[in-house]
Amino acid sequence: MNFQQVSFESAAGKASQLPKSDVPEIVFSGKSNVGKSSLLNKLVNRKALARVSATPGKTATINFFRLPDCRLVDLPGYGYAKVSQSEKKRWAELVEGYFAQNRNIRLVVQLLDMRHAPTEDDRGMVNFLLENEIPFIAVCTKADKLNKTQRNAQFTYYQDIFSETDIQVLPFSSQTGEGVEELRRCIEKACLADGENESLEITSNI
Repeated sequence: MNFQQVSFESAAGKASQLPKSDVPEIVFSGKSNVGKSSLLNKLVNRKALARVSATPGKTATINFFRLPDCRLVDLPGYGYAKVSQSEKKRWAELVEGYFAQNRNIRLVVQLLDMRHAPTEDDRGMVNFLLENEIPFIAVCTKADKLNKTQRNAQFTYYQDIFSETDIQVLPFSSQTGEGVEELRRCIEKACLADGENESLEITSNI
């Protein structure tokens, strides 16, 4: 899969604007300021395909990017406290509307900040994916921000969190490129799958 053959497709601010799900979709989810835009740019080797905002919580749409073999779906970042309650509600309805449709979701890339424990919103999103048997991987961003000892401890911590599931945990750094090739392989594998969600071995929530 050539990840550099990518282009912006559309943006949806409400569920009625979502494009038809006619190709495999790879969904990117995470809290505001977790490094989602930087990850997307690194993934496709572009400097500014996804805009990196200095203001957390600014992205208010679901953005769609097309590759030859799939579509990348960039969900709005969640959990930013300074966003108004009405705007939070609109975002929630937009994301819920996306998942409520019968879409060809092959994989959710759930971003978690390796430096910190999962937030309440992180846990809520992970549990939603588990309970609905939506295939996903946990990508721990900003791995370069920790020294070797801290990084090993935090990566082990996240592996322990998902130890009772079959969820893959992947360290990632948009600065050093760690995890980029592994993430690309996960996406390629998901796109080549038969399109049916594999059942997850769910024994506990995080």
